[in-house]
Amino acid sequence: MRTLVIVNAGLGDPSTTRLVADRIADATVAALAAAGQDLSVQVVDLRSLAGDLATFMTTFIPTPALSAAQELVTDADAVIAATPVFQGSYSGLFKMFFDTLEMKSLAGVPVTMVATAGTVRHSMVLDFAVRPLLSFLHATVLPTGVFAATGEFGASSGLSDRIAQAVGELAGVLLGARGEGPESAGDHHGAEGGHAAAPEAESDSFTALLARHSGN
Repeated sequence: MRTLVIVNAGLGDPSTTRLVADRIADATVAALAAAGQDLSVQVVDLRSLAGDLATFMTTFIPTPALSAAQELVTDADAVIAATPVFQGSYSGLFKMFFDTLEMKSLAGVPVTMVATAGTVRHSMVLDFAVRPLLSFLHATVLPTGVFAATGEFGASSGLSDRIAQAVGELAGVLLGARGEGPESAGDHHGAEGGHAAAPEAESDSFTALLARHSGN
């Protein structure tokens, strides 16, 4: 069974960053299921590893919890890397975690980027900050990243369309599709995704949560 790992740097509980990543993961699982394939989703919540990351940064010795998270991510078939935007860039926890990985440890691993913020003014953070970081680790960063500003939820903002596009690419890579969408199966390495059906509209509770949240 293939494994999709969410790396979530959101600090809230619940976290809007995590909720966006979950929507992408759930829709990807559904797309693979429609093609007769199983997909396991695992989550690395960096909030719970804050102390472990600080220990590594001062001693260069990974704790057992950090080592387990590193192994989960580097062994994944695909990754969703999700971060809130702080001071115009990815969060410190997000950067610290990826700083603990060896260069090329994500070589060939398809990654979908997610970022959330309180305003659309930060929308370029995916291409100016997150993509270069993941590319340095030799990840296969998929073309469509999903940026979500607080004001976009519950509105006709195109967020669901962006999520659907990202899901199509991610599912296509996992199924080995080449521009044909998740209907075609095969080896996922080096493949390009197609398009998947749009996920369900935001639930009332999801919209209500995000409407009062700053994007963390």
